[in-house]
Order: sequence, then C-alpha cells, then structure tokens
Amino acid sequence: MRSPELPKDWRKVPLSLLSDVQTGLAKGKRVNGSPISLPYLRVANVQDGYVDLSVIKEIAVEQAEVERYSLRDGDVLFTEGGDFDKLGRGTVWQGQITPCLHQNHIFAVRPKASLLLPEFLAYQAASGYGRRYFQLSSKQSTNLASINSTQLKEFPVLLPSLPEQRKIAEILRTWDEAIEAATKLATALNARREALRTKLITEAVLGGRPTVFGEFLTESRILGSDGASARKITVKLYGKGAVPKSDKRDGSTKTRYYRRSPGQLIYSKLDFLNGAFALVPESLRGYESSLDLPAFDISEHVNPKWLIEYLTRPAYYTAQLHLARGQRKARRIAPDDFLASPVKLPQRDRQDEIAEVLAVADREIALRETELDTLTRQKRGLMQKLLTGEWRVKVEEN
Repeated sequence: MRSPELPKDWRKVPLSLLSDVQTGLAKGKRVNGSPISLPYLRVANVQDGYVDLSVIKEIAVEQAEVERYSLRDGDVLFTEGGDFDKLGRGTVWQGQITPCLHQNHIFAVRPKASLLLPEFLAYQAASGYGRRYFQLSSKQSTNLASINSTQLKEFPVLLPSLPEQRKIAEILRTWDEAIEAATKLATALNARREALRTKLITEAVLGGRPTVFGEFLTESRILGSDGASARKITVKLYGKGAVPKSDKRDGSTKTRYYRRSPGQLIYSKLDFLNGAFALVPESLRGYESSLDLPAFDISEHVNPKWLIEYLTRPAYYTAQLHLARGQRKARRIAPDDFLASPVKLPQRDRQDEIAEVLAVADREIALRETELDTLTRQKRGLMQKLLTGEWRVKVEEN
C-alpha cells in the first residue's frame, strides 16, 4: 500500500515495534484443575469506536492463565474479522470491567507508553489510511474479511512525537464529543416524536367513527410490464419507506407487474406484521410491483400522512396477527382481509392537525440528522489530514 508523504519529523513504524499484540482465549478450550468463571469480551462487544457492554458473557479459565488473557486499561481492541467495511476498527478499553478477558477473535494491542498513545492508534486505524491497509491485507470472502496477528503487527503506523499525538487525539476527541451530543439529541427527538405520535393518534381514534379500511382505500391494479422488464419497488420494514428494488437477477416474464403512482399506499403481504407500509414517493413514479406488494388509492376524505402514521405504529401492525394466513414464516395478509378490518376514523381536520404536528417534528429531526452527518463527514476529513501529517498541529513546548 502506498503511504502518504510524511513530514520530516514523522516516522513509519510497524505496530509490532510500538506495542505488544495479545491474542485471546479460545472458547471451548479444555480447562484443567479448578477453573474460575470470568467476564470476557466477544466480537459483538467491540463496535466501531466504542465497546457495547449491554450483554457480557463469562468463560471458564484456569487461574494461572487469567493474567495472560486479561485486558488492561489503555489496550486497543481489534476484531479479527467481520463485515468488509468494518475492518480496522480500533476501540480503546478503559477498564470498565475488572478483571475482563477477551476471546481469540479479538486482539488486544498494548502500546508502549513512551512511543504510542492508545487513542492515536485507534484513530489512525479507523482513518481512511488505516482502513485501506486492513482491507488490502485481509483475507476476503463474500462481504466478509479477516486479518491475522501477523498482518496486525505489520500495520505501518505513521508516527509523530508523543506531544503531537496527544494534540491530534485531543482535537479528534472534541469532534467525538460533538458527534456524541448530536447523536443523543437526535435519539431524544426520535423518542419524543414516537411518544407524541402515540398520544395524538390514540386520543384521536377514541372519538373516531367506526368503519373499515375499505371505505377509503381502493386497490389499484393498472397492468404494467412483467418481472423481466419492470422497474421494481420494495417496501422497507418498520415504516422506513418505499425504495427501488436492487434486483440483480432477471425476473420471470410470467409474473405480472402493476404500475404504481405517487401518493398511493403500498404494503408487503409477507411483512405486514413487520410494519412494511409506505406511501409511494414521487421519485418512484412509473415503478411497478407484483400483487405481493398491493397498492391502494386513498380517498380525499383521508389525509395520507395521517394514515401512514397510523399504520406504521408497532401498536397497530403487531396486533394484526388474526388477519394473517399461511405458515409461521410465510404469513401473508391479503388485501381483502386488510380492507375488511376495522378502524376508527377521526374527522379530516383532526387528521390534518396530527399530520402537521408530526411533519414539524420530522423536519426538526431531519435538521439534526443533517448536522450529525455533517459533523461525521468533517471528522472523517479531519482524520485523514491530521493522522497522515498533511495538516500539522501546533504543539506547545514544555
């Protein structure tokens, strides 16, 4: 891998000369004597930039080997393998659990304090430079990749002085804190919106008029093309919208497809119980679906935004098992059964009010998520510049 041109006072040094690389404990290893059971980290615990301690398991180990496989505060954790785009993620262990071991699919890199800061190593491994190294060095299969301890030890660290490492880590930590704050805010806004939706719709339907969906929905069956030539729609789970289907295989010419129009309600028969509902967006004008994804024209007496909010609530779609036909893994809900099912319909002006309140909440969430995306992209660019020496930082002299 071609390295960037380094400043004169930077060096390129193999990781093995800057740290000790510790391999982990194999699960199922035969244990002699009187073993003890201790917490240990699995691959699932090591995420991109943080450690997930929500589920911690224990493993049996001989007392004499506890020190050998124990993590220490400041170890940088690397996973042996996983998704191709997640290779090279380094996470600093901060001694959250003591003692804590690690399995053999996790490497614990212990930097030498006089040469390399753990945070600096973690940032450089996660940068574009680091990820390229691990991706090019890895053994790859379909969507998965793995590295071994030799490849990890050979990672060419771009090494400035300790004070400069410290300053770079300090700057990037500031961005991390801003990203964390923005993430928490977006999460809180989403939770508040969900609570607001539940409250507004629950209150509205209490005074709603009893009817059935078929009163204001009409199934659309405008014949289109076939499975071999149709531009196809797919509906995402949990109310996440309708998108073009990326179908690499040619469909059958025997399967009939039907044209869908913007503003129609569409759902997946197979994933009705998983909230696969959407309004067809303008961007999918001219796209088609088979009868497995039925679509409906919505009466002018019903606000489409209100309707999709009603249908994509877990409280609604998880309670419709009685409409399903078929075996457990192939349960489908047919249009006729859906259209005949009951609903309490609020007045149109009340629907409009709810739709507008939730639209305002959506705009605020979108704004915060855009800010979060901007921060993340800016940090990525900053990492590339700072961690390769292209941009220098001012280091205060002692």
